[in-house]
Amino acid sequence: MIFFKRAVFLGLIFLFIAPSYAELTIDVTEGLDSAVPIAVVPFASSGVPVNISAVVNADLERSGYFKMMAEQGMPSKPNTLAAVNFSEWQGLGQNYLVIGQVSDAGGGQYNVQFQLLDVFKSGQLLGYRMSSSAADLRRTAHHISDLIFEKLTGKKGVFSGRIAYITTNNQGSKQQSQQLQVADADGFNPQTVASSVEPLMSPSWSPDGKKLAYVSFERKSAAIYVQTLATGERVRVAEFPGINGAPAWSPDGTRLALTLSKDGSPDIYVLNLTTRSLTRLTKSFAIDTEPSWSPDGGSIVFTSDRGGKPQIYRVPSQGGEEKRLTFSGDYNARASFSPDGKSLVLVHGNGNDYRIAVMDLATRSMNVLTSGRSDESPSFAPNGSMILYASKKGRTGFLSAVSLDGKMQQKLVFNSGEVREPAWAP
Repeated sequence: MIFFKRAVFLGLIFLFIAPSYAELTIDVTEGLDSAVPIAVVPFASSGVPVNISAVVNADLERSGYFKMMAEQGMPSKPNTLAAVNFSEWQGLGQNYLVIGQVSDAGGGQYNVQFQLLDVFKSGQLLGYRMSSSAADLRRTAHHISDLIFEKLTGKKGVFSGRIAYITTNNQGSKQQSQQLQVADADGFNPQTVASSVEPLMSPSWSPDGKKLAYVSFERKSAAIYVQTLATGERVRVAEFPGINGAPAWSPDGTRLALTLSKDGSPDIYVLNLTTRSLTRLTKSFAIDTEPSWSPDGGSIVFTSDRGGKPQIYRVPSQGGEEKRLTFSGDYNARASFSPDGKSLVLVHGNGNDYRIAVMDLATRSMNVLTSGRSDESPSFAPNGSMILYASKKGRTGFLSAVSLDGKMQQKLVFNSGEVREPAWAP
């Protein structure tokens, strides 16, 4: 499956940063039974180009942690603390209330303020005032969602984050176009980073979220590029004979782990991006690929079939003894660390079923989170609470997300074509 797909392709690529009008829509397919009732009252505003309260409502709803109150069921629509009648909201079983205002400050700027209220304690839990340009209003809304989410759950929000992914669209006469795209975490504002009539692969975010490393084939052989998103500037960092694949950034952003076959079979190397020096970490006749760094930068996990079937191994990032980590199942691949370094997310296979699982590194216990038969390319959210992955139904590829305990699930539906290889920005 994925393990063997990172081999050889040819291609022609066109690079730019441009808007794309194909967007993702997110459906919460399963949430917590204990979801907390909360009402986001429409913010008082006039002539504002973004409905901030609607964005906040959608963010909190798709987290799965909250049960949102429909606007038509609201007994009133206060926008100041003094206007809130807490007893009427208590009678409707609401635990929390979000109110706010957006006003035009002139010069393309807006003043945004909101309050998070505890209905049963009849008081404020959180309150902020902030300014925003028109272009940043959605980002401001996501920031509000992050603040509310962290206050009520104790976990960092991820609504302000971004995701990268590869899309494939038919152009007629059996020709397909592929795009490397970046979008907000809710699927809005998709931007095309690269477009090609041949395959694009393995997007990987730099730790500061400003660059993407990826594989392209524009020069009739595999090469790894690093592209700065703000400027579109890119640098070809690896184009050795044979396979150049699966780039992964070190936590300090100075190195890339990658798969090269320049010396024979595919092995794991570390490339210093400043000096361009290479350090070879593995040396076997097997296929070693899909490296991923530990959060402290001290080790790298990778996939290898040296034992006969793909399994996960670990090696010190400076070189040393390689140790096998997975023994459960006949297929384990594409592993990456949780942000706290205590577990691995990976593709876990038995027979023809490939599902997303999390392995506790201390106990080596495996928790299978998904039920699809073709789930792949898992990526942790920055707060470690959700996992983004690619899946298939028939020939249609789409993205999904699942919570670390498997209780919350989302389906991210792309309105045209196939979506694969998602990566959540740091």
